Amino acid sequence: MEYTTQSHGDYAAIKKEIWKVTLILSVLTVIELMLGFWMYLKPEMNHSFKLALKGTIIILMLAKSFYIVAYFMHLKHEIKNMIMTIIVPLTLFIWFIIAFLYDGKSYNNLKNNYDRHYQEQTKVKATKAEHQHNAAPTTEAAPAATH
Repeated sequence: MEYTTQSHGDYAAIKKEIWKVTLILSVLTVIELMLGFWMYLKPEMNHSFKLALKGTIIILMLAKSFYIVAYFMHLKHEIKNMIMTIIVPLTLFIWFIIAFLYDGKSYNNLKNNYDRHYQEQTKVKATKAEHQHNAAPTTEAAPAATH
């Protein structure tokens, strides 16, 4: 069994690499926040430009996730098969989430179209007394049955 130690030069190189990754992640986060605040402060922005900004933010998020997985989960220095055993299921899980979100939206649309009771209940207006926070609940006595 071979025992190896890290030299002081290796430690300095690793420390420098960690600081570099931390700086990259910080810069990407600041850019994402600036783009997000810009979209928030300028709501009259063109729709296609807003979509382009959202796409840019998603690309920056993916770049950050790459750096986090590569450096902090120590996958950058692993063999390719080990990387694939983690990345492929992660990609399938992301597809799984997107598919279920899409399916949930489809279910919601179908529920609105085919369940008439649900549609009727969503159109019922609340009375003014139900909107008041301090209003006592009103209970009306049922009429007495006469035979």
